Amino acid sequence: MAHYAFIDENNIVTEVIVGIDETELIEGIEPEIWYGNFRGQLCKRTSYNHNIRKQFAGIGYTYDSINDVFISPKPYPSWSLNENFDWEAPIARPTEGKWYWSEEKMEWCEILS
Repeated sequence: MAHYAFIDENNIVTEVIVGIDETELIEGIEPEIWYGNFRGQLCKRTSYNHNIRKQFAGIGYTYDSINDVFISPKPYPSWSLNENFDWEAPIARPTEGKWYWSEEKMEWCEILS
């Protein structure tokens, strides 16, 4: 069993399904190609274990075909994508305690118990 993401013309994931194992063929065709042809959309395998394409795809994720990775939706307007395809706040999160990002204040705010 494997998971497959369907990607629209804007490289956005529209659906993720459970399909046959990636080592099996459907009518002699690799699953990504067969599923893509069947649906009329680009289809790429995705992995819960993050073994391929950076991370497990979800609806609304972007597929970067140049780097062959799935990128999660941008969490806040001020954040930027780093070289590892992870979103980063403009200020590093403190390492101790529990924090949340305040886009309004443009800073990390501590969660007090």
